[in-house]
Amino acid sequence: MHAEALQLLNPPRPASDPLWQHQLGLLLDSTGEGIFGVDLDGHCMFINRAGALMLGYEPAEVLGLNMHDLTHHSHADGSPYPDTDCPIFNAFRQGLPCRIDTEVFWRRDSTPFAVEYSSHAILDGAQVRGAVITFVDITERKRAADALQKAKDELELRVAGRTRELSVALRQLRELAAYSEAVREEERTRIAREVHDELGSLLVALKMDVNWLDKRLSEQQSRDPVAAQAMRDRLRCKCQGMSQQIENAVDNVGRIITDLRPSILDHQGLWAALEWQAQEFVQSAELGLDWHMQVGQTPELPEPAAMAVFRIFQEMLSNVGRHAQASRVAIRIVADGERLSVSVRDDGRGAPPEAFEAATAYGVMGMRERARHFGGRLDIESQIGRGSTFHLHMPLSHE
Repeated sequence: MHAEALQLLNPPRPASDPLWQHQLGLLLDSTGEGIFGVDLDGHCMFINRAGALMLGYEPAEVLGLNMHDLTHHSHADGSPYPDTDCPIFNAFRQGLPCRIDTEVFWRRDSTPFAVEYSSHAILDGAQVRGAVITFVDITERKRAADALQKAKDELELRVAGRTRELSVALRQLRELAAYSEAVREEERTRIAREVHDELGSLLVALKMDVNWLDKRLSEQQSRDPVAAQAMRDRLRCKCQGMSQQIENAVDNVGRIITDLRPSILDHQGLWAALEWQAQEFVQSAELGLDWHMQVGQTPELPEPAAMAVFRIFQEMLSNVGRHAQASRVAIRIVADGERLSVSVRDDGRGAPPEAFEAATAYGVMGMRERARHFGGRLDIESQIGRGSTFHLHMPLSHE
């Protein structure tokens, strides 16, 4: 039967050539891969020594046996493997050559080992006479691949864990930043109220007292009209100077209160506060203003979000004042019921994009964090010599 297989493998050589058969046998036995051939019934026609030893047999013990029943009868989990599903048999039954590396062969001692095998039909002219199968033990390769996959899985788990930790840390950082901002706003409100209630009231009362003193001095009579008049003039001059200083102090207190907590935001709402801030800015900076606001019947934002928008708007204008060297600023505010868009564009000197991403660009970082906390975003467009545009997009959600 071995000789018949050799004839099938090499039909051009005559079957009576024993030298050729011997040489082919040596060739089969010299390879490290397992090679065997089966007839149309699946019986072994030949097998080389390497293949037989991998299966735990001597070559002569295997000849004539059904190779599927001998070594390919079960899956790796021990479940039956019908020969009707076997790719080896399909090589000649259905003309489907194959190369498989996901299955096992079974040894004589009933232990499986991972193999990579290929199966091709043996043809005698146009007639199929069987199949030739080559196989190698890939246990070590599988073990190395499994170890590599395990290491990869562990690495992915570690990366996923670190990513989750970083996400949690970033969320906590943002929550802390939002909390800190809320605390700052509360402190500003408290200080503004105290300045207004305590210092402002005190200064107003002091101004009233000075005015009363000035009035009384002007009415005072004296035995020495000349000296009394001189004293009155001096005291009145002093009182008037004090009154002017107090008036300046009252104005400064009002300015400080407005900087800490603009009352217009509480009394007239966000839209009025934005317009007031824009007008105040262009007057103090002596800039031209192109103003457009389209908010219609859009409801006001909740107080924390409204304050965030107002502070971002202030910082936008502050950037124009500090860096732009502009002559004109265009402000466009549009609310459509779902989203709010605030745009501040200047005709100043502009800046490269990386300037707004620098680690020291704290104002930009603060604006972005404020916007992100309320589900918004800040976009910046700038070109050197062509000005800058800041775009704030915020959802008008009351959740």
